[in-house]
Parts: sequence; C-alpha cells; structure tokens
Amino acid sequence: MAATRRGGGGTSGRRPPKAVDASARALDERFGTTGFARKAMRKAFPDQWSFLVGEIAMYSFVIILLTGVFLTLFFKPSMHEVVYDGSYTKLKGVEMSEAYASTLKISFDVRGGLLVRQLHHWATLIFIGAILVHLLRNFFTGAFRKPRELNWLLGLVMFVLVMFNGLFGYSLPDDLLSGTGLRVVEGVTLSVPLVGSYAVMFLFGGEFPGTDIVPRLYVIHVLLIPGILAALIPLHAVVLTWRQTHTQFPGKGSSNTTVKGYPFFPVFIAKTTSLFLWVLGVATLLAAFVQINPVWLYGPYDPGAISSGSQPDWYMGWLEGGLRIMPAWEIDAWGHTVSLSVAIPGLVVLGLLIGGLAAYPFLERWVTGDHAIHHLLDRPRDVPARTGIGVAGIVFYGVLWLAGGNDVLSDRFEIPLFWTTWFFRGAVVLGPLLGYAVAYRICVGLQRRDLGLAQHGLETGVIRMSPDGRFSEVERPMPDEAIAAITDPRPAVAVPVDVPPDLDGVESPRARGGVRRVRAALNRRFRADLATVPERTPVDGNGDGRKEITGSGTVSKR
Repeated sequence: MAATRRGGGGTSGRRPPKAVDASARALDERFGTTGFARKAMRKAFPDQWSFLVGEIAMYSFVIILLTGVFLTLFFKPSMHEVVYDGSYTKLKGVEMSEAYASTLKISFDVRGGLLVRQLHHWATLIFIGAILVHLLRNFFTGAFRKPRELNWLLGLVMFVLVMFNGLFGYSLPDDLLSGTGLRVVEGVTLSVPLVGSYAVMFLFGGEFPGTDIVPRLYVIHVLLIPGILAALIPLHAVVLTWRQTHTQFPGKGSSNTTVKGYPFFPVFIAKTTSLFLWVLGVATLLAAFVQINPVWLYGPYDPGAISSGSQPDWYMGWLEGGLRIMPAWEIDAWGHTVSLSVAIPGLVVLGLLIGGLAAYPFLERWVTGDHAIHHLLDRPRDVPARTGIGVAGIVFYGVLWLAGGNDVLSDRFEIPLFWTTWFFRGAVVLGPLLGYAVAYRICVGLQRRDLGLAQHGLETGVIRMSPDGRFSEVERPMPDEAIAAITDPRPAVAVPVDVPPDLDGVESPRARGGVRRVRAALNRRFRADLATVPERTPVDGNGDGRKEITGSGTVSKR
C-alpha cells in the first residue's frame, strides 16, 4: 500500500511488527530514540527508478570497503626493489618494487585474490558511474534547488574525491600503466604556476619517481579519502535526506507538499536490500568473467619504457583527451615558464567542469529570480535552457573522453593521427554548441507533443466522414492519470526580472548597470520556452475528440 506524506512527516497506517516495536522501546528507554524511529519507519519513499541510482553508489562503496580490507592484508605499499620469484613465470628473476610483487602475489598466489582485486576495481567503476548518473539526474530535474544546495555541493565533493581516489588506487601496483599515469600527474602538478616544482618535490619526496610516492598514495587511498567519504556519505544520503522531503516527479497525486510512495519499513527496506544483492551480483559477475587491469601483462614501471595504446579508466579520460589535443603553448614571464599545453587541460578544464557545477545552482537562482522551496522535480523537457546546458556539458566531457583514444581510433580506422587531433579540437568547441541547440529543440518538440496529448488526445488513425463530406480523425482522450505530469499545477521555475522601461524619458534606477541588463537578458532567454500547464479541451458526447482534415491540408479541432 502506498503511503502519502505531507511536509516532513508521513504515515502509512501500518504498525511495525512487535519485535521492531520492542526494540524501538528498548532503545528509547536508553537513548530516547522512539520519536525518530517511529517517524523513520513511516517515511515515504518515491517509487521511481531514478531514485535508486544513489543507492547503487552507496552499495558499491560498501563493496569497495569490504574488498579493500581484504586487499590491504596482502598488499605491500613499498617501492623497495626485490627480485620476483612467484608463480607468474614470465616475470621470474625480474627486478620490481614490493608493491608490484605483492600485486602479482594477490593475483596468482592468494586464494580468490584475483577475483577480489577485480571486484574492487569493478565496484569502483560502478561507484563513480552511479555518482555521475545520480549527479546528472539531479541536474536535469532541478533537484539542486532550494533547500538542497548543500546536498548538491556534498555530492560534487564526493564525486571529485572518488575520481582522484580511483586514480590513486590504480597507481598503487607500480606497473607500467600506473607509472605512466603518475608521470601525467607529475606533469600536471609541475604546470601549476610558481609552486608546481615545490609541489612535486613535496608529493614525490624528491625527483620523479622517487621512493615515497606509493606509500603516500596508499595512506591517502586507504585512510584519508575513505575516511572523508565515510563521513560525507551518511550526511549526504541519510541525515539531510531524512530531514528533508524527498523529491519526486509531477503527476499521479504528487505535489510540492505531498510525497506519494511506500514506507521505509517494510517496503523500501526490502527493495533496497534486493538492490544491494543485485549490485553485488553484477559486480561479482564482471569480476569473474571480464578481465580488467591485467598488471602482469604490463610489467614493472620503467621510466624508459613506452606502452602503446595505454588508456586510463574512463572517468579520467577527459584529462588524457585534453592533453592530446591541446596545442603546445607556453608563456615565459618574469623568469618563469608556464606550460599552457598541460595547465589548461589539467587545471582549467577541471575548474570549468567542477567549478561550473558547483556554482550553477546559485547562478540559476540569480538568473531566474526563483527563491521558492522545491520538492517537486522538473521534467527535463519542461526547462529547455537547463537541459541544453546539461547536454552541452556532456558533449564537452564526451569529446575530451573520445580524444583520449585518438591514437587508437587512428590505428583502427586507418585515419592519420593529425586528422583526429584537429577533428577533436574543433569538436570540443562546436560540439557543446550543437548539443545545446539540438537538445533545446527536442525539448520544445516534446512539449508540443504533450500539449497535443492534453488538448486533443491520442491519435487513433481512424478517419470518419461526416454527412456533409468532411473527413475527421478520431482521437482517444487521455485519462487524467496518464497526463497528470502535463496538466497538474507545479511551482514556477522562473519569475520575470526584466529591466523596467524608461518613464518619460528618464531611465529607471533598476535599469542602470550592465549586470542588471545581462541578468534580464539571461532571464528572458531562460523563460523563453518553459513549459506551461495546458487546459484540456472538452470532448464530444461520444467520448471522442475529432480533428477535422480540410481540403487545404490544415487541421482544425471540432
């Protein structure tokens, strides 16, 4: 049975089992938790698939922690040189670091070690992918608006932390591929103006590669970042969301003050438990049957060795692509050289992506003048400007990601490398603009389709001829529940903030200043094609709506 909750409360009409009730009473006698526990048991959760993407990320993190604990029992974070004498015969007698040797031991000599190691890697990829999809879902639906700005920023911080922790994690084995990635990290760090060389000496403990980088990354990867995530995830996923009303899409009885869904116990807890088992099962199947990061094929890291076609994990592809397509620009000033070919892809692009996402909720509020509280989500088609901006960002990221494999594309399709490089240089500029325009027009087209469904109904393809010889198509009116997401009222997305006109030739004080004019222009652009709630057209007595097809080919409603 669905539960409907208004405001911050919610009831389901169902009493918890006696065992749960007794446990809650025992906890209340010692900690005073009955009020929170009873409210938590009855909290309504929306029944929408996209709501569970964040749950996938949380369960992936649990798998990462469990497998990570297992791996720490056998991994040696040391760059001390040893001679390998393990089960992998192709590397016997080769000098390598203890980190690489222990990774080979986990893969070949520890029972279940390779499975756990690959499970750890696949769970990390699922974790980052789920966070990214969850972030995009919140962006396109406007879930970042008041009162969830803090939750948006926390999620963004976690995404950055997980992305870099993944980079540090696959750098720990000290194989040729991870060493190549560390060389890129060194180059990006060196490109920081003024303090880059000092930062490299501090990070690596000397000149690259040094002997301290693996132990330091190990501490960051195993203790520092997971500790921060362990504090942020409950705050992001439990504390703030339990305090606030859950977001949901319009329609089917949902409103800005009412959550329609199922209670936390027993419905949602059963669904989320099964979802955890699904995530664990999928990650385990991938780990068992899909090989990933076979470090034994790369060999130990050697600064003089080169690996062909090496690629980072997908979430760092933007950095690789930016480095490959950026022209070799440098600036010499006051005795210092700034390598723009590294600084722009490694620092500026990251700043644009992360800084833009962090600032967007506040920029949109400034543009729209909307300071209302929103618990009801927007359908992406209803806000074309925001959807276009989001698609432009995806295209920008996607082009950089594809550019990271320009050598592979050139080899597979027998295209000159310089052709692919120049193609991606143009696409990274023109692609986002084209993505914005196409997404905007698709949103407007979907709005017009919704308007037709609400006002005229669904076309049946049946043509009738009236006694006077006219032809009309029979339309089937849509039930209210089917088009509730189109016709139900919802809070305004933006309010007009136009600059007041001149009065008797005197400019209004509010019209002075370029910032006000820019804001007014952006506000008009944002409000240009916002979806409006349509009025339904009454149907005829037979329950059919008909649109008349005239001889000139025009269509009119009758």
